Parts: sequence; C-alpha cells; structure tokens
Amino acid sequence: MTVHIGAKPGEVAEIVLMPGDPLRAKWAAETFLENPVCYNEVRGMLGFTGTWNGHRISIQGSGMGMPSLSIYANELIREFDVKTLIRIGSAGAMQKNVAIRDVVLAMTATTISTPSRGILKDLNYAPCANWELLQAAWTAAGTRDVTTHVGGIYSSDVFYDERPDLNEQMTRHGILAVEMEAAELYTLAARYGRRALAVLTISDHLLTEEALPAEDRERSFGQMVEIALEAATA
Repeated sequence: MTVHIGAKPGEVAEIVLMPGDPLRAKWAAETFLENPVCYNEVRGMLGFTGTWNGHRISIQGSGMGMPSLSIYANELIREFDVKTLIRIGSAGAMQKNVAIRDVVLAMTATTISTPSRGILKDLNYAPCANWELLQAAWTAAGTRDVTTHVGGIYSSDVFYDERPDLNEQMTRHGILAVEMEAAELYTLAARYGRRALAVLTISDHLLTEEALPAEDRERSFGQMVEIALEAATA
C-alpha cells in the first residue's frame, strides 16, 4: 500500500495498462478482463486486476498530465515492482494523413518539460518506447481493421495551449499527435529498467478541428485496448 494506491502486496499485476481517466480504467477492466477486482479507490483513481487470455493484468487510472502520471508510475514501479506499463488514451492528430479513429504507436515522445526535468537538468533527454512492445503492438494492430501510425508524438504539459507557433513547428517536424503523459512514462521506464509504450486513439484533429463523437469513442478505444493487451503479453 502506498500514499496513492491502496493495493496490498500481490494485488497489482506485473503488467499495467494506464488510461488517464479512472472511469475508462473501470470500463476497460469490466469489458476485457475476466474476474476484475478493484484494488484501489484512493482519490477516486480506480485500479483493477483480472486476467486476459490467462495473463494477470492490472488497469490503473493515472490522472491527467505528467505530474499525475508520475505519481502513479513511480509507485507502481518502486513499490509494486511492475515490469510493463502501457499508456492507453486519446490524442489529437497533428498531421493531415492521421485521421480520427486512427491508432498511433508512440516511438518517441517530445516535450518541453516533465517532472523528471529536475533530475535531468540541462540534458535534452529523448524518451522512447520499448522496442519489443512497439513491435508487438504493430503486429497486433496489423490484424485489425484500423489505420495505425508509428512515430513521434508530443507530450504537452498544458491542455489549453496558446502557442500556435509551437504547434506549427511540431507539424513541420513530423510529430503525429499530441497528448499529455507519455514522455514522463518513457523517462521513468528508462530510469528503472522497465518496459513502456503508449498506444493512442485519435479523438480529435488540431488541423481540421474534427472530433470523435462521444457515442463512437467506446468502439474505437476498444481496439486500442486490445492492441495494448496483445503487445503486453506477446
């Protein structure tokens, strides 16, 4: 048990999927896991453990933004010895060829700042995904009727961004999509020798201003969860 995760020893699996929204964690656990058991309700940040195709899997909400994710990822790694952490969430497309409902597998995660900046100081560290997970996710995505992209994303530390010039440079330099957590997850995984990946569903588009209707999100997000589960257990 930690300050933010009320699980007892052994209640958290070595593989953890991390959506930002705790209610999405609940939906994913109840939809995809067999016999899911809730191990955490502290601060409403729900966490569940069950099985998928015979593998123990936990799904833990991380909250919104890198500071919140850093708390949960640190505790999962340092106190519960989690080996594999996969972020599952939504992202905003930044390229014309990336469409609503597409899946993005984040090879790298560019950012202006993360909670780890105090440790890295002047170093311009380049956080990246675990290759085995990335390769397995690409293979899993190939068996589904979903357009999938692999490349760099941008992890923003603000939601209401007022830097159109920065967005223009991200698009110019090939950044596929923007979200708010992956860069810190990748950095922590590297620091502690763990495996990490972000599997993201495009829910809106910064260039076209399209957005995925609420009623379509569950179906589209389901493919993302399945890809993450297959990659984690490959």
